Amino acid sequence: MKTLCRDNISYHMFADSKPVTINSVNVSVGDPVEYYIGDLNSSNCVLHTGVTEPSGYVAGGKHMFDGTTWSINPKWVGPRAEETE
Repeated sequence: MKTLCRDNISYHMFADSKPVTINSVNVSVGDPVEYYIGDLNSSNCVLHTGVTEPSGYVAGGKHMFDGTTWSINPKWVGPRAEETE
């Protein structure tokens, strides 16, 4: 697996086989491109490869990854119960 992080916060997780390209404007996912991530680019994110997805992983900032160790983001707030039903 690989994870796309900004400030050590994991925002996306991808299979090793999924092409992820970081450039100065955005991040493109897939080949051909399936979608773009417009708020991440080469100046504010890093792609870590060869990672193991932590148990209970939630995309969008619940987990932090420093290049070696996973932890829970203390600033993460999950969706309210009525939003998940």
